[in-house]
Amino acid sequence: MPILELQNISYQVEEEDNDKEILKDINLTLEPNKFVVITGPNGGGKSTLAKIIAGIVAPVSGRILFDGEDITNRSITERAQLGIGFAFQQPVKFKGIKVIDLLRIAVGKHISVAAACEYLSKVGLCAKDYINREVNASLSGGELKRIEIATVIARKTKLSVFDEPEAGIDLWSFQNLIKVFENLRSSVEDSCILVISHQERILNIADEIVVIADGRITGQGGKEEILPTLIGTQAMVNVCNKMEV
Repeated sequence: MPILELQNISYQVEEEDNDKEILKDINLTLEPNKFVVITGPNGGGKSTLAKIIAGIVAPVSGRILFDGEDITNRSITERAQLGIGFAFQQPVKFKGIKVIDLLRIAVGKHISVAAACEYLSKVGLCAKDYINREVNASLSGGELKRIEIATVIARKTKLSVFDEPEAGIDLWSFQNLIKVFENLRSSVEDSCILVISHQERILNIADEIVVIADGRITGQGGKEEILPTLIGTQAMVNVCNKMEV
């Protein structure tokens, strides 16, 4: 059974005197044991689709099925409880909350320092340097991204959605992020990882690539099939030059 099915999903926003269509009749199925990357030109609707899956915004039409259950009208909290995890482009900061507290919240129960450290090690962070740090602006963008991924891993979600994880981080952090996703890719079991990204290095570890442009799916298939069609196109914009230095 598919983990997620999007059936005829459409979304629009009001813009002055008319409505602007962001997504147009999207149909997409995500299978278990897959690492799927959605790519495409800026403004094509990728991040909006991720937010619809997470329940942050609601489609104007269509249905969303998760493990065969209709969750179209379920809240973001209910979807999280069912097993959908979401990582933002810009991770949320929590003044006064330590990394270990955040991991315990993610797991849903009290865990030992040693157990929390295991999750940090999975994202390439030295636990003793981070376990008691506050999740605030003292952490770099790359550190916050990896801590957020650690919380998603700790939750053991059935569907993990990452919205442009490369955004706002430096090249060194990006290289470490790639290693994290490579490890996640090798450990996918009865679950699905969905990443919104322009980055070729992330696309290269995908089992399946979905291309969205102008609110529609314009391509879908294995990386061997889809990547050659993207080289040199706007969908393959190199965002490294937008990263912080």
